[in-house]
Amino acid sequence: EHRWDSREHMVRESRQDRELGTCPRESLSLHSHFTTLTITREPRSKHRAKDGAVGTGQGCASTSSRAATTATTTTMLFEPSGDGQAPQVVVLVGAPGMGKTTMVRKVMVEWGEGALHTQFDFVFCIDCKAIVLPMEASLADLVSWCCPGLQVPAGKILDDQKKILLIFDGFEALGFSLVHPEAELSSDPREVKPLELTLMSLLKKTLLPKASLLITMRPTALGNLRQCLKGENYMEILGFSAARREEYFHRYFENPSKADMAFKFVRGNEILYSLCVIPIMSWTICTNLEQELCGKKNLLECSKTTTGMMMFYLSQLLKYRDRDNPQVLQQFLLQLCSLAAEGIWKHKVLFEEKEIKDCGLDLPGLLPYFLNERIPKEGEDHESVYAFTHLHLQEFFAAMFYVLEDDGETISSLGRLEKDVNKLLESYNKSRKDLNVTVRFLFGLVSQKSIEYMDKTIGCRISPRAREKLLEWLQGRNRGLSHPGQAVKVSEMDTFHFLFEMNKKSFAQSALGHFTDLDLQDTRLTLYDQMALSFCIQHWAGLGSVTLQGCSFHWQDPEAQLDVSVPWVWWAGEQPGQVRCAEPLFSVLSRRLQWCRLSESCCAELAALLAEHPGLAQLELADSSLGDSGVRLLCEGLRTPGCRLRILR
Repeated sequence: EHRWDSREHMVRESRQDRELGTCPRESLSLHSHFTTLTITREPRSKHRAKDGAVGTGQGCASTSSRAATTATTTTMLFEPSGDGQAPQVVVLVGAPGMGKTTMVRKVMVEWGEGALHTQFDFVFCIDCKAIVLPMEASLADLVSWCCPGLQVPAGKILDDQKKILLIFDGFEALGFSLVHPEAELSSDPREVKPLELTLMSLLKKTLLPKASLLITMRPTALGNLRQCLKGENYMEILGFSAARREEYFHRYFENPSKADMAFKFVRGNEILYSLCVIPIMSWTICTNLEQELCGKKNLLECSKTTTGMMMFYLSQLLKYRDRDNPQVLQQFLLQLCSLAAEGIWKHKVLFEEKEIKDCGLDLPGLLPYFLNERIPKEGEDHESVYAFTHLHLQEFFAAMFYVLEDDGETISSLGRLEKDVNKLLESYNKSRKDLNVTVRFLFGLVSQKSIEYMDKTIGCRISPRAREKLLEWLQGRNRGLSHPGQAVKVSEMDTFHFLFEMNKKSFAQSALGHFTDLDLQDTRLTLYDQMALSFCIQHWAGLGSVTLQGCSFHWQDPEAQLDVSVPWVWWAGEQPGQVRCAEPLFSVLSRRLQWCRLSESCCAELAALLAEHPGLAQLELADSSLGDSGVRLLCEGLRTPGCRLRILR
């Protein structure tokens, strides 16, 4: 009975948490939605993670086989360590959105189903974020308060010293300093004391010394807790491994075809795929794509930009913050963006505690959403250091630095960095190609849609003044790349990325209006690349020819075998018609297509194009090895009623 009662309480708390947005789309059938998280035995120190994650709590990293594990069942949280001793206290550390509360729910569900009965007779979960706890209480009062449906009085359960697990989820929300003298601690579970003292007694093992504790918290709050614990086992949630990201998409959508479509979209965008190491980012992207992809058969019809996804993530992250004082958030973001930009310019991802304080970023209500703290290990004499949850998030806020409005009085964290957009663009053009993602986000942030979204959902004011500078830079940059006497052409893929992130028809028309040719050489075109090209070609009125020499199209995993390889495609004609791109980019046809060094295996694709694009009048196949079977496939395409080809060379 007591197991059922506690499980019912857990269900009630789960519903409350879901309304608070801490674990979106969670249902009571947790097993069907739970995706395995990668967990390391102790917070990392100097190791830099893959996928751009840096520092404590920042993503699935490359860790040694000894330190890393995957928590498929919650029994692994209390597994014996190398000395054969099972830990009594497990501290589960993770950045916001990494899945700490989900792991707590998994513990409760598995215990309710009997999986943990050999380890624990009773499991009590105290959600420090979602309930208001009394100022003074005994441990028995606390358990009764959080689990009101118990059939056996809490005091009796605690007196019997059964195998008990007490869970404190979101411990940092209590805000306790944990610095009281040990003489004030309690050993009686019925003794009423200030709540902080009761919890300190539990942590220091003067109260229920045989009980097990599971504490979840953010890295920024770890320092004070460490002073109270002995013999604890620290574990850090690193997020989703590469295989688990795809699994999460299939668990979210349930419909396999929708899951495949959504995951292809993300896998084709290197920035988003890297960010999906963070569970809440995976949820953000799935939620955003669910409506966008509804009813669409073609991923290239999706208008979701990388910047748009980042803004939606930011709005979800700050959804339940205090909105009564938007000036505080605006000021915090100004300094945060300044810190991010300083770091990007200096190739810096770790920031000293003094820098955080000097910037005025040491606000407990905001700091943990953006920066994670790495606590020095015992014996280390330096201060804590901080890092952004992911490198791409730092790049996003660095871009915001250049466009976020202020009152004219705010300066950068060190007083040296100016909001000079031209300097950023010219540095990128000349030598700093590592600024690519920052520049890409810059274009996305100054679109009118982004400005309105940020103001409405977050309360941030973004200035559109940089838009003209970006337009002038794009026009001048591509002119400079064309040789005298030649057609004015665009030959850099990043141009199309920038215009796609802006996602404004009139801006793309103005930026491309003076150019006549598209010329890409030896380029691996991901799905994101093809989306950007598709968008730009639709709004490129003066486009006269497209040359794709040695380019390849990727529709699945960019690292897998190529889906379509195009040694040489040259297209010329009048203004392109409607760009559909359900096939690779060579679907963008008007009158004439020259396709060199075509292999026999490509003839089926070509035959389909002949039937589906009646505007194609002339086809030239030079230096191709079609073979008899290839010619037969081509002839099938020529016979179809939809084919209007007049000249075949």
